[in-house]
Amino acid sequence: MHAGHEQLFRRRFFVSTALSIPVLLYSETLQEWLGFSVPAFPGSEWINPVFAVVVFAYGGVPFLRMAVPELNDRAPGMMTLISMAISVAFVYSLASVFFPTQSAFFWELVTLIDIMLLGHWIEMRSVRRASSAVDELAKLMPDTAERIIEDGDSAGRSPADGRTQSGDTEEVPVSELSEGDLVLVRPGASVPADGVVEAGDSDVEESMITGESKPVSKEPGDEVIGGTINGDGSLRVRVGATGEETTLAGIMRLVEEAQQSKSKTQVLADRAAGWLFYVAVAAAGVTAIAWTVAISFNATVIERVVTVLVIACPHALGLAIPLVVAINTSLAARNGMLVRDRIAMEEARNLDAIIFDKTGTLTEGEHGVVDMATVDGVAEDAALALAAAVESDSEHMIARAIREAAEERDLTVPDATGFEAIKGRGVRATVDVSGFAGGPLDESGGGDEVYVGGPNLLTQLDREVPDHLRQFADEAGQNAHTVVYLVREGELVAAFAMADVVREESYRVVDALHDLGIEVAMLTGDSRDVAAAVADELGIDTVFAEVLPEDKDKKVQELQDQGKLVGMVGDGVNDAPALTRADVGIAIGSGTDVAVQSADVILVQNNPMDVVRLVKLSKASYRKMQENIVWAAGYNVFAIPLAAGVLAPIGILLSPAIGALLMSLSTVIVAVNAQLLRRVDLSLPDRPEATPRNVDG
Repeated sequence: MHAGHEQLFRRRFFVSTALSIPVLLYSETLQEWLGFSVPAFPGSEWINPVFAVVVFAYGGVPFLRMAVPELNDRAPGMMTLISMAISVAFVYSLASVFFPTQSAFFWELVTLIDIMLLGHWIEMRSVRRASSAVDELAKLMPDTAERIIEDGDSAGRSPADGRTQSGDTEEVPVSELSEGDLVLVRPGASVPADGVVEAGDSDVEESMITGESKPVSKEPGDEVIGGTINGDGSLRVRVGATGEETTLAGIMRLVEEAQQSKSKTQVLADRAAGWLFYVAVAAAGVTAIAWTVAISFNATVIERVVTVLVIACPHALGLAIPLVVAINTSLAARNGMLVRDRIAMEEARNLDAIIFDKTGTLTEGEHGVVDMATVDGVAEDAALALAAAVESDSEHMIARAIREAAEERDLTVPDATGFEAIKGRGVRATVDVSGFAGGPLDESGGGDEVYVGGPNLLTQLDREVPDHLRQFADEAGQNAHTVVYLVREGELVAAFAMADVVREESYRVVDALHDLGIEVAMLTGDSRDVAAAVADELGIDTVFAEVLPEDKDKKVQELQDQGKLVGMVGDGVNDAPALTRADVGIAIGSGTDVAVQSADVILVQNNPMDVVRLVKLSKASYRKMQENIVWAAGYNVFAIPLAAGVLAPIGILLSPAIGALLMSLSTVIVAVNAQLLRRVDLSLPDRPEATPRNVDG
């Protein structure tokens, strides 16, 4: 739409400007002002009215047409005011042809239309450029893909028919790809759909989707995102999502939602534009009455009324907020921030506190078993193998760490059945230890009920921790290790210390948020000792430890009850209630987690630094909105009285053309000021002393 309007106004501006030149040259007023003359010839007196009528019909009528919907909706605005101004000027100028005693201002009419066309062209071009984020994203997806023809493929062909062989490829439109298809992605080609690498190694450029500055290494088992660019290697990708289900499609939907949504400031600007119409009509009426009383009704009265209506056009005000919003949205998208709620984006500048989920956000989330302790008579290898059996069906990071530790020791893991995840506490399963050569644990035979979990699990099971395991847990807590326990048949038999790594970015994030005057809180289900150690390491202000998932939103409420505006940063799944409760919910995760419905803002990368960028962009955008509203609305506060002629006693009067020039100048200033938002610095200062490390130091 914006592109079409841009071309319309551009074309009509140039044609109308060319047609206006004869009007300007044969204007007696301009000849007198500028001290020049042009040759007269029979019929030259008709140059001004004829060319002015053509300019009005070609360049002015579009404004009249666009005013019709406003009038039909009984919501007069910018187009209505412009139409009123040029219509009054046009009618008055034509009347002057038949009433020679009245002075015509055809040159003012054509320049008024030219300047209006120029202003709208600039506006449409700016908005079109700022709103091109979705179009640019759409261009990332290739039109075709190389689908690998496998045995018994969907086309009904097989190696036996003599036409194809397994492994051959066929070029098909991307729209024809289905989940489960295997595609070949050659070096330098775009990935046609979301999927998982089945064969090949390569580096994939994902910056256009995730904002990741460096190519990401991909190997079998890794996920790839449709629209990203393959590097030097060749990949075979099993399609997992196509069409509207892809990450890119999700990003495009979010960008469109953000561009169409309105912030509080934009709503205020829209209302101000409506109010301005009535102010302008009232001011024009008062101007007409006052000047008629003062000097009687004549051309000067009409000129004053026209000038008031021109000056009052809410052109700049209508552009002030939408342009900033469009630039903000596209700028955020290019930096890996997808805004679903404009109001939340605007509120981010006022946040008093931001709560971070610890694991995977402030820390790497990659645990490893660094130590263990068992009760008397239980071998470490046996305890670890039993824990690995219970965790065999879990995808939790602690489960992976335990399984990896068992693999490193080359342990035989017994079979487990009846796996159950206990939300916020741990897991349980029935383990078959019969014939298991795992030391004393295999004495009873049969299936044992085994639990693995943290302190909350022991609370639920009402189990006391033996003294030496308690001492082990205390020492682990002092080193900021996470401790999980192994419970077999109701008896606590072992404890494992898990180490996590504080992310390098977390140091800078906390420092940067403190510099912005924002309190930093951390929320975790880990023990208080572990949480306190991480908080001390990073300089975090408030710690919520041993919090169950269903209680996370209550911690957000605690800070809100203190009168604070709270932001919550989580993964958008387990933290959904807290994200919804927060004043600004921020989902942070991988590029494939963009469709998080509980968050107001989605950070495509799993990078906490983007939270700081979000706050800085919010502050910068709101500042631009304020500046534009002050200029656009404040300009009218001074311009309307001036156009009405309050300074006429001292010889200062504005013609309609000068009024149009000033109005369009305000529009250009607003547009340029909004474009300056692109120069906002979203980087964070380096912190050389911050290096990745285990949180135990």
